Amino acid sequence: MKKKITIAGAGLVGSLSALYLTKRGYDVSVYEKRKDLRSEIITAGKSINLALSTRGWTALKKVNAEKEVEKIAIPMYKRIMHVINGNITEQQYGKDGEAIYSVSRAELNVIMMNLAEKNGAKLHFNEQCVDVDFDNITAIFENNKTKNTTKVTSNAIIGADGTYSAIRDVMVKKLNHEIEIKYIDHKYKELLLPANNKGEHLLDKNALHIWPRGNFMLIALANLDGSFTCTLFASEKGEDSFESLNTEKEVTNYFEKVFPDFTSMIPDLYDQWKKNPTSSLSIVRTYPWNFNEKALLIGDAAHATVPFYGQGMNCGFEDCRKLDEILNQNNDCLKSSFEEFSQERKKDGDGVQDLSMHNFIVMRDKTADPKFLIQKKIEKKFSELYPEKWTPLYSMVSFTNISYSKAWKIGMKQELLMQKIMSIPNIENIWESEEIMSKMIELI
Repeated sequence: MKKKITIAGAGLVGSLSALYLTKRGYDVSVYEKRKDLRSEIITAGKSINLALSTRGWTALKKVNAEKEVEKIAIPMYKRIMHVINGNITEQQYGKDGEAIYSVSRAELNVIMMNLAEKNGAKLHFNEQCVDVDFDNITAIFENNKTKNTTKVTSNAIIGADGTYSAIRDVMVKKLNHEIEIKYIDHKYKELLLPANNKGEHLLDKNALHIWPRGNFMLIALANLDGSFTCTLFASEKGEDSFESLNTEKEVTNYFEKVFPDFTSMIPDLYDQWKKNPTSSLSIVRTYPWNFNEKALLIGDAAHATVPFYGQGMNCGFEDCRKLDEILNQNNDCLKSSFEEFSQERKKDGDGVQDLSMHNFIVMRDKTADPKFLIQKKIEKKFSELYPEKWTPLYSMVSFTNISYSKAWKIGMKQELLMQKIMSIPNIENIWESEEIMSKMIELI
């Protein structure tokens, strides 16, 4: 008899999880509190384009989903930094040909839902989880429209219902699970940079664009229609903050002062500013992620993070692949698999959060620092000469499947070493020399 699995959440991770589990022969039902996204795709306002990298692709390939996703993915081979005087600098992400990929969250979600449904998963919409009876493995859903409630009993409940997970909240309340929610003092607002009158991109579409300004920044990722999804990350209060940007004059003056080249390309800036929400950013840590064989958290429900490494989705997709591997190892024993997954993935959930906050500082501040760019060039040259001795942190995270926790530990050791290299007198002029490469080997 097929094992019945109830998944809360038909977002990216819930849909991919449903695809994995149906391929294992499970009877999967997915309940989503929102309406069916496929009826009306909304791409602007609160979506933040996603950066799909190796971990995500690896998970997609395992269930043969990569071909559909390739159709909506735009490769980004480098960062382009826009300084305030209009000059730009570039930094390649990896080796030649290595890229992260800009994808629309909404369009990717549609693909994932269609594939899950095509493979046998049953999707239900406008169904909000309002309670869970863990002893009897029963989730209770309320329909947003009719207000009718449905009790769904299965062999296991998977909470893939995101940062504000209802499944997790009931776990914390009824099972006394640990919870820590940390809001950072920065918020974000999304803006759309339109295509030109020929439908072409106004900026290089094969790059992630950053306007780093110290304590705040603007980023832009390309869309297939010639537009860019742009996101401003700034403090909630204080100088250059959302608190100080209310009137049309305040908003216009701010953008003309700190993002002049961007402002000249977006004619309806203030209209978008008023219309699009200002949203919070948080990190959620909880433990354990499971309750025996009866319930499990994956994706943002287990380890929501801030978007500065572009790894939230990739980590969630990796969750799906890792759970599948653990189920294989344990011959589909849910109790052993859920407990092992919770223990093993917790450290990587913490790792991706540490990496995300670290990269926020890199993006908003260091990418504008000439010395930092030299450091990255030294690391790149050394890794090309001695690939067995050095893989840059960004490459470990974005272009390999090395665990996040291991990448974080190695990256912090590398950073300490590079601080010694960057303190060498006249490093700006001698960084390409054999002396520096030899010093790197000595320090390693």
